[in-house]
Amino acid sequence: MTHAPAFASDPAALSAMLGWAETRIRTGPDPRSGALPRDRLDAALGGSVTAGGLGWDRAFALFSDVIAPSCRPFDHPTSLAFVAAAPTPAAQGFDAVLGAAEIFAGNWDGGSGAIHAENQALDWLAGLAGWGDGAGGVFVSGGTMGNLSALHAARVAFEQAHGRPERFRLLASTEAHSSIAAIARVMDVALDLVPADATGRIDVEAAKDALRPGTFAIVANAGATNSGAVDDLAALADLAEARGLWLHVDGAYGLAALADPGTAPLFAGLELADSFIVDPHKWLFAPYDSCALVYRDVTRGAAAHGQRGAYLDALDTHHLNPSDLALHLSRRPRGLPLWFSLSVYGTEAYAAAIRRTFRIAQEIADGIEAMPGLDLVLGPQLTVLLFRVPGMDRAALQAWAEGHRRSGALLCLPTTWRGETVLRICVVNPETDPTHVLRVLETLT
Repeated sequence: MTHAPAFASDPAALSAMLGWAETRIRTGPDPRSGALPRDRLDAALGGSVTAGGLGWDRAFALFSDVIAPSCRPFDHPTSLAFVAAAPTPAAQGFDAVLGAAEIFAGNWDGGSGAIHAENQALDWLAGLAGWGDGAGGVFVSGGTMGNLSALHAARVAFEQAHGRPERFRLLASTEAHSSIAAIARVMDVALDLVPADATGRIDVEAAKDALRPGTFAIVANAGATNSGAVDDLAALADLAEARGLWLHVDGAYGLAALADPGTAPLFAGLELADSFIVDPHKWLFAPYDSCALVYRDVTRGAAAHGQRGAYLDALDTHHLNPSDLALHLSRRPRGLPLWFSLSVYGTEAYAAAIRRTFRIAQEIADGIEAMPGLDLVLGPQLTVLLFRVPGMDRAALQAWAEGHRRSGALLCLPTTWRGETVLRICVVNPETDPTHVLRVLETLT
């Protein structure tokens, strides 16, 4: 007896969907796309989940005509707010292939080839940090999960070495990413924040004074999100070693600059850290969502995260499984688009692209300094720069930013720096045109 398939395919609709993906990769996003209010979205999307289904064509039309245009395109060259994205055509195309491959990469049994390829990309990152054969890691969903997993490993290592203190404590800069405070709450540990200097770097002497019983880790910035600041990693590594602490480096944005050998000296001391993260979906030209978590001694990650269960007893134990190295079990091989892009273009192309973004950021900074009515406040630090517009308050800056976002001209948003409202630019896309950016900024004067 022949049974009808539970879910029928539609070859023509599949072809149309793949065609849409190809066009999007080749031509890029519409920079005018952006968030819509809930009532408009509900009017267009409400009732889309029905008992009988809408069919392939109508359902995909909701995506292409409603959902995609209501999402801000962070991978456009004019998107300079937050830390945006700039995936290569190879990475984007391969990400579509990866979805179709449906690889389970939580353990070696499910995804050995994919995991091995991911490990090649991780080995490249570990090598850039100056780490040897004992290093290793895993790709997780984003910087928050990477930071959480690393700091859990740090706490386990501290407890194994020193026993459980009355209160676990974590030390970080006031310029630490917001995820660090969230992680402290999740882990139920105290967070001691150390002031930063005028450029956003942690005050190392103040860090020494802030250490207290129960401090198990120091979090350093390698490219603070708001300012681009890189902490004195060598001094923090010395402090961590002297006190028997774990040094974790949050390089979600900035450590991508290691790909350019000329920039590597900015991160002196990284080779002495215990762990770091870097997000390929930021400045390493990969699609969302991907964070590389790397341990200098990968067995310390496994000691903290290895999972046990009767249903896991049959797994291959001759290889480290990705589920042993972070707080997850089920996962897709989200590091493969980075591996594929590196394989296609080569590491020298990555170094050249990073150098190009540095030049773009510097050209924009030089233009701001030369422009009457704008004051460069900071930078570029890595590729982040902050500038003020004397006489314009936050409401006026937000109105200016929203107008240019909606026109598609530029996505540049206000932030706060040392109590002052300023505008912030972060360049991660080597296709950003500094001349175009400066023309838009002239409308502020």
